Amino acid sequence: MIYDHTPFASAAAGNRRKRPVWALGAMMLIGLALAACQPRIDSRGYVPTGDDLERVRPGLQGREEVQEILGSPSSISTFTDDRWYYISKKTRTMAFYTPTVLEQNVVVVEFDDGGIVKEIRRYALEDGLVIDPVTRKTPAPGRELSFLEQLIGNFGKFNSQNNAAQPGGATSGRY
Repeated sequence: MIYDHTPFASAAAGNRRKRPVWALGAMMLIGLALAACQPRIDSRGYVPTGDDLERVRPGLQGREEVQEILGSPSSISTFTDDRWYYISKKTRTMAFYTPTVLEQNVVVVEFDDGGIVKEIRRYALEDGLVIDPVTRKTPAPGRELSFLEQLIGNFGKFNSQNNAAQPGGATSGRY
């Protein structure tokens, strides 16, 4: 066998070995970028199953029994404890976009004045209402000046008399 020890032969052989490593690195980088675009599914909250809800009988059971059967509620009504809310939500988030709500369930257990179950209601995503908040702005007192008016209005305010020492050796405090 004849070996070629010229510099060109070894350089060509080295390039052949580096190409697959470079291509493998590029493929891994592309794979990671595509994996980062996978949507993330989040499930939060708890809603009791239909079997558990059937065990709760309106007019017969109190708060303690409901808590034993269904567990602690997600939320209790704000001013009185006559409504318990069990809430669950499933969302899909894609990269940096706003999450999309896939599924939302709410179970409301309402109690009467004696603490006995009065009614059980179920709500799904379709039952929700879109609330449009008021976007008006409260005006601030005073006059709004344009950039040019602000720039021109400041010319007379900067003079050497304001920065000079005041009688008694005190300065104006401006620098």
